[in-house]
Amino acid sequence: MDFELKTLSLAGAVSEKTDALVVLVPQAYKPGKGLIDGLIADAMKSGDLEVKPGKLLKLWRTAGVAAPRLVLAGSGDGSAKQARQAVSAAIGSLKGGPARRVTICFASGVMADVLGASVLAAADASYVYTTTKSKPEGRKLSHVTLGVLSADGLQDAFDQGKATVEGIEFAKEWANRPGNHCTPTLLGEAAKAMAKASKVIKCDVLGPKEVARLGMGSFMSVAKGSEEELRFIVLRYDGAPARGKVAAAAPTVLVGKGITFDTGGISIKPAAEMDEMKFDMCGAASVLGVFRALAELKPAINVVGLIPSCENMPDGRAVKPGDVVTSMSGQTIENLNTDAEGRLILCDALTYAERFKPAAVVDIATLTGACVIALGAVRSGLFSTDDALARRLQDAGETAQDLCWRMPLDEDYAEGLKSNFADVANVGGRAGGAITAAKFLQRFAGKFPWAHLDIAGTAWKGGAAKGATGRPIGLLLTYLLAQQPPAIAARPVTKRK
Repeated sequence: MDFELKTLSLAGAVSEKTDALVVLVPQAYKPGKGLIDGLIADAMKSGDLEVKPGKLLKLWRTAGVAAPRLVLAGSGDGSAKQARQAVSAAIGSLKGGPARRVTICFASGVMADVLGASVLAAADASYVYTTTKSKPEGRKLSHVTLGVLSADGLQDAFDQGKATVEGIEFAKEWANRPGNHCTPTLLGEAAKAMAKASKVIKCDVLGPKEVARLGMGSFMSVAKGSEEELRFIVLRYDGAPARGKVAAAAPTVLVGKGITFDTGGISIKPAAEMDEMKFDMCGAASVLGVFRALAELKPAINVVGLIPSCENMPDGRAVKPGDVVTSMSGQTIENLNTDAEGRLILCDALTYAERFKPAAVVDIATLTGACVIALGAVRSGLFSTDDALARRLQDAGETAQDLCWRMPLDEDYAEGLKSNFADVANVGGRAGGAITAAKFLQRFAGKFPWAHLDIAGTAWKGGAAKGATGRPIGLLLTYLLAQQPPAIAARPVTKRK
């Protein structure tokens, strides 16, 4: 889908040649004397237009308006959050119709965060998955124009919004694919193809032999039960290389859990909703999506992406409850529950991350049902051993409206991970399950500032709207872009040619 930013007043919007004109109306708006202003004033006076976020008034063939469809959308207090709700409702109301070109016009001035949120909302509300359908009816909306009174100071936010959409939709594509259309091998090929097309991303994909040579015994143990070979994907974006006597900036490392299908292994899951375990690679998908966006934005930062990917299947060769394996770090792990496999592949990736001497490491994983119980689908769980890193991630989430909530890492929670037969067990008791999972990972993250995002509740939706959300790409991108040199990070993004 294409986006365009243009200078457009309400007076000019009446002549805009588009299939649908959407006008966002905040509570504080005072209508002027133009045609659309008059419509807004009359509709508000009659009670037909409420300016609560997401409330719509749809008009057809309005006299004097070139667009055949006019949608007046209440945007509440005009904040980014409520503007996003308004755009989502307006575009959603047009999704099933014939409109291919839509212009979104702001009745009053617009801030950069509101513009960026509107771009994301338009894309999300019109998204359609088609890859595995025999007669797909794809997205009809192909072009969205954002009309603003003045584009001064908005271009960077617009570019960041577009790039974020690119990343989110790339992530959604791979997360939504069924397990037989998204194997570790196919995921590795997708990463390679993305890197090749970008010309600024490097990609290496390691197979079973290379992983064995690295000593990733924990990761390999999870893959034993599947006919599909594991893959370890390594991505690099070097936007801040060494220049003369100035050393290259230390990279931020993103680690994404890439279980392309999770049956639970020998500790098999219940059949109900097991199909949704194709989403157990949403952490990996978010890392791929971030790199897709970095390729568009080309910021002055260094980023490494690590994706351990395999299936978790029950088989005669599968790891068994009680088995003890040796991780890349040398620590031995007693596998008490084979359905707690995500931490077993992540721990080896965290050890691998040490070689990059990172400024920080953030792992992203659909790790625990316990986090869903604790936080639902609103906020991702954030765990960190570094207060400054945690604060920056929380701030990024607030800015991007991709929220997280910091959870505790008290040492007392590690008591449940003690084992009589290994250095550590892979699970504790039921209580505090999201925290004990994070405490397990913490054992492998002692050599760098580290944070863990548990996205089990936020990575996808179930029910009639089943599908990947693309979270937490917005949070991660906002955090990464803020790591640019101060003069650059002061702006939302720098897009270099």
